[in-house]
This record gives sequence, structure tokens and C-alpha cells, in this order.
Amino acid sequence: MRPLNAIIIDDAPDAIENLKMDLNSFCPNVEVVATASGVVEGAKVLRTQNELDILFLDIQLQDGTGFDLLEIFPQLKAKVIFTTASDAFAVDAFRVAAVDYLLKPIDPELLQQAVEKVRNQLQDQQATYALLKETMDKGELTGKIALHTLEKIHIVEIDQIVRCESSGNYTQFFFGNGQKLLVTKTLKEFDKMLSPHGFIRVHQSHLVNLDWIEAFLKQDGGYLLMKDGAQVVVSTRRRAPLLRLLG
Repeated sequence: MRPLNAIIIDDAPDAIENLKMDLNSFCPNVEVVATASGVVEGAKVLRTQNELDILFLDIQLQDGTGFDLLEIFPQLKAKVIFTTASDAFAVDAFRVAAVDYLLKPIDPELLQQAVEKVRNQLQDQQATYALLKETMDKGELTGKIALHTLEKIHIVEIDQIVRCESSGNYTQFFFGNGQKLLVTKTLKEFDKMLSPHGFIRVHQSHLVNLDWIEAFLKQDGGYLLMKDGAQVVVSTRRRAPLLRLLG
């Protein structure tokens, strides 16, 4: 098994050295082939690397941003793992865009997990980087989310999601146009992502968009009739909070 080639681009020398030491200690299968401190220097380094697997990329650099660098290399095949000391909003933006990120100071266990994901799934994620850049530029979460299926990454409008249903370690998404997507994350993760966008957990296995609720029917213990015709059971524990929201 060949080592994974990595580049670190960060404008803080201490951050570069700390990440190199962490990789050496916890991810010995990763070889740091170069480092850079900014956009211009990073571009020069990237042009010399033909077999790059991972790019550890800081958002704020001394002469621009990590997004500036990605725009120079739109066909970059390496997996980008953003490193940031940023605030909670940035973390929410990373989640909605479904990109890999590591908060500084970097947790070695999370670093190991990120590297393992790279080995298992090297793919082009330009659509998700564009979504993340749009979110960060606006300073607020956009109305879109990146959903990873086994085949590809889908950028979808959040307001077109009718509901989400747990399917083991996967989540089945249902859309207003009848489309369905089986996504490679748990319902718990999407509950946290989508609750600020008008979604509510009505059952251990069901997360629904409030805007797509047609009616709450009291028979059979209580269930929701959705505007797409679906019927969604409501658990006893979650019935009262739901009815308060529905007024």
C-alpha cells in the first residue's frame, strides 16, 4: 500500500509544523511532500506535484484565501481537507457543504479519520467547494446542501426536501418532485444540519420539513400527512413539541 502524498498550505509556520508532527505520529502512511504559506507560493508548489492525494488547506492565507487557490486549479484531483481556527458559523458552513475540515488545534483521532476517508474515497468535489465558498462569502448559510450518495455528490435546494428517513447508517431523502436519494450519513447528522432550516425530528426515524406538512391527523396515535401524500408517524414523546410549532 503506497503512502498518500500530501501538501500543507497554511500561513502559520507553527500550524504547519504541528500538523507534520501529528501526521508523522498518527498517520505514518501520509508523506508530506511540500508546504507553502500562501496562494502564490501554494500555486507554484501544486504545479510541481503530479501525484497528490491530500491538500491540507487553511482558509485565510497571507495573500488571499484557500478558495483563490482552488479557483486556480479547478481540476484538482487531490482530496482537500480544510484546516481552520474559525468560528461556529464556518463549522456549520463546512457541514452543509459536506466537506472535510479539521479545527485547530487538530484532534489526532479526527485527523486519522479524515486521512482514512481520503484513502477510501478520492474524488473531485468542486461542486461542494463552490457551495462552501458561496456560503462563506455571504456570511450566512445558503439554501443548498451537498448530499453524498454512493455514486456522486448532489447539490440540492433545502426547501425542496420534503422529509428524511433513517435507513441504518444511511438516510433516505424524499423531494417534492418525487426524487429520492440514499445518502451516506446518519439521520442524526442531518437533524443537526437541517433543524435551523425549518426541519423537526418527529420520530426516531423521521425528520420532516415543516413547510411540507399538510395536516396532523390524530387517529392511530397521530401522524403527519405531507403535501406529497406521504404519511409520517409521530412518536408520543415528540408530539407535544410538534403541535406547539404547528400552533
